[in-house]
Amino acid sequence: MDPIKISSAQFENKSGDKAYNLSVIERLTAEAAAGGAKVVAFHECSVTGYTFARNLSKAEMLDIAEFIPDGESIQKLTSIAAQHDVAILAGLFEKDAEDHLFKAYVCVDKNGLVAKFRKLHPFINPHLTPGDSYCVFDLYGWKCGILICYDNNVIENVRATRLLGAEIIFMPHVTMCTPSTRPGAGFVDPELWKNREKDPTSLRIEFDGLKGRGWLMKWLPARAYDNAVYVVFSNPIGMDEDQLKNGCSMILDPFGDIVAECRTLGDDFVAATLTKEKLTLAGGHRYIKARRPDLYREILGQPHDPEQKVVWL
Repeated sequence: MDPIKISSAQFENKSGDKAYNLSVIERLTAEAAAGGAKVVAFHECSVTGYTFARNLSKAEMLDIAEFIPDGESIQKLTSIAAQHDVAILAGLFEKDAEDHLFKAYVCVDKNGLVAKFRKLHPFINPHLTPGDSYCVFDLYGWKCGILICYDNNVIENVRATRLLGAEIIFMPHVTMCTPSTRPGAGFVDPELWKNREKDPTSLRIEFDGLKGRGWLMKWLPARAYDNAVYVVFSNPIGMDEDQLKNGCSMILDPFGDIVAECRTLGDDFVAATLTKEKLTLAGGHRYIKARRPDLYREILGQPHDPEQKVVWL
């Protein structure tokens, strides 16, 4: 099977400004496609913005949300994809005919919607409804899955998506640089972002430490390694409403190694060529084959009342 070249992007979105955000998606997609990428992935809620939604009423959420696939943003993404003959993955708030709200992430190509996933563990706004299914789809001869942000911290979700056949899992996020019970966590001072050209070092120390990349490296490579799967991680950089995010969008291979990573303190993308042979050479492939579901089928399936911790920082 032919290799595939994929780009993971990062940019500073504007809250609620779909026109601006789509313009950046269009620019970065054009640049990535010019470099040979066939797929370009953006972060969670890259079309709409994210953190500002914590202050929105249901009526305001319904106003910013769109029907999928009939909404204007999906039509615009499809137009961009057609112009550059690529697939684009991006996120937005979705509504349905009954006024249910979802955190959605879509894949479109020149023909329109290819796949849609609804976040299983949505935060930020109390009016969001959790998704109720996994998503695995075909893209250029590859099986792909989607899990949004916190979905990936519940490890069963990643394994289930892999067992459903996913060879690549797109993991769009808006994460890091927020308070937590873990040691070293916390906000990063927005003044460091404003002063990034004069003093990039101080900002990089914060972005790369335990508030940011240092925490990510505790778990993200393990998701790829344990499941022998390619991971496409996308995250915004810069101010998302009043919170500073650190980007570091990256692509990891089935060995858990980072094969491409954004290191620019601004809008950027990276690309990597994915090959099928790594899927079976990686140790996780053997681990999956060695599973003993008879030992833990009832344990994993025992009655459980999920505790969905709502966080609106």
